[in-house]
Amino acid sequence: MRGTQATKRAAALGSAGALITATLIAGAVAAPSASADARHGQDRETRGAAIAAARAAKAGIDWQDCAADWGLEKPIQCGWVTVPLDYAKPYGKQIKLAVDHIGNTGTPKDRQGALVYNPGGPGASGLRFPRRVTTKNPLWTNVSKAYDFVGFDPRGVGHSAPISCVDPQEFVKAPKLDPVPDSEADKRAQRTLAREYAEGCYERSGEMLRYMTTPNTVRDLDVIRAALGEKKLNFLGVSYGTYIAAVYGTMYPGHVRRMIADSVVNPSREKVWYEANLDQDVAFETRWNDWQDWIAGNDAVFHLGTTRAQVQAKWLELRATAKKAPIGGLVGPAELISFFQSAPYYDSSWIPVATVFSKYVAGDTQALVDAAAPDLTNTAGNVASENGTAVYTAVECTDVKWPTSWKKWDRDNTRLHKDYPFMTWANAWLNLPCATWPVKQQTPVNVKSGKGLPPVLIVQSTRDAATPYDGGVELHKRFKGSRLITEKDAGSHGVTGLVNPCINARVDTYLLTGKVDTADVTCTPHATPKP
Repeated sequence: MRGTQATKRAAALGSAGALITATLIAGAVAAPSASADARHGQDRETRGAAIAAARAAKAGIDWQDCAADWGLEKPIQCGWVTVPLDYAKPYGKQIKLAVDHIGNTGTPKDRQGALVYNPGGPGASGLRFPRRVTTKNPLWTNVSKAYDFVGFDPRGVGHSAPISCVDPQEFVKAPKLDPVPDSEADKRAQRTLAREYAEGCYERSGEMLRYMTTPNTVRDLDVIRAALGEKKLNFLGVSYGTYIAAVYGTMYPGHVRRMIADSVVNPSREKVWYEANLDQDVAFETRWNDWQDWIAGNDAVFHLGTTRAQVQAKWLELRATAKKAPIGGLVGPAELISFFQSAPYYDSSWIPVATVFSKYVAGDTQALVDAAAPDLTNTAGNVASENGTAVYTAVECTDVKWPTSWKKWDRDNTRLHKDYPFMTWANAWLNLPCATWPVKQQTPVNVKSGKGLPPVLIVQSTRDAATPYDGGVELHKRFKGSRLITEKDAGSHGVTGLVNPCINARVDTYLLTGKVDTADVTCTPHATPKP
């Protein structure tokens, strides 16, 4: 489930099915094994990445004022970094990656280099990161004195050789099918849509698809590091950005200076990406319940019930109404889930989503239509939404080998839906294109510490819906010397962006001095929204 868009297709995080472990047959000497071929391919890619990084270090980045329609005010500047489409062919086809930066706000003596950011997805743009300086975000005042803030559009995203799987205006049209199937015919219809979507990705973006992987994004990140003139990388990754961090720390341990992983994708090869999505369905239900408890506790404001059961009954009633006749002709169950899922994602959505819900129950249907229906006049927004989902799908489907048996998908999601109905089927259909993916699927990197990896700071809340807590624990186990900060009894996704002095002070200390606590730390939760 992606943590960036609220479109229905953009609902999930991802996971990987059966992993093929190459075994060496004793006495086999005739032909190189498949794993030897894979290693040879990786060696070629490693060499290609080194060539690309050396080239980028020499070229640097030609910083200019950003294009007016990028929405990035001065003194933020924009530029391009050129990378190979295929790292095994470093002199073959090249693509350009959009990057932006703002210089450190302190003195030249204060400067510690560039801090590069990725907000997740896969499919999210990091270009807004330098705006934390121009908008004077108080959480980042100290760090911005020491660091240039650098954002980028990963390959396939936004301005960086964007990919597409379907016409954007068609993509946002509503109402879509109810994700929760009532019959085998409903399931067949969704399977057809998923297969057609995968075919559309190949038709519209076939040349890029096989190179849309996390390891290639990591190689791109190392080329950006070189282009910035940085010997070592300072990196903040949130959500899927933590998986980029995990793979970068594995592939380039000696190139890391400081690294923060915030709201962690479980990096286990058994979890990425199929199982991680199933885990997400459980975590989403937990956080959905937390939100309903909060609404019930604020019944004087929202008038949706004084118990979770009463709030849930109102939700089910709304869902049934929208299924029978889409609200405003546009908002059916799929559109409702797209809109309401932002509440379990982010505490910042608790009040806005509850307010729209409350207005609807009080008789104002227009507020819900305005919030949840697509806007066909917003062509730029629709292009971005479709592109984000295309990248999400392409990266997760190409990264790993997914189950191809529909029986497995059906069995797993039917079982989960019984106890965790809020997101399960919506998440399944989002990811089902991976079952019929038209390009070769890879084997994920075995995330682990390597020589030279400094202490990595991991920040994770215990009730995160999009990236369940176990992901932070797993990365902590795999990265020796890492430090885990746990935000207990909290669940908003993206912890470093929230006001919690226990966490904020430690993030500052780490980025400014490299120091971590002598032991893991548990922090009390940030403040709950007050309506």
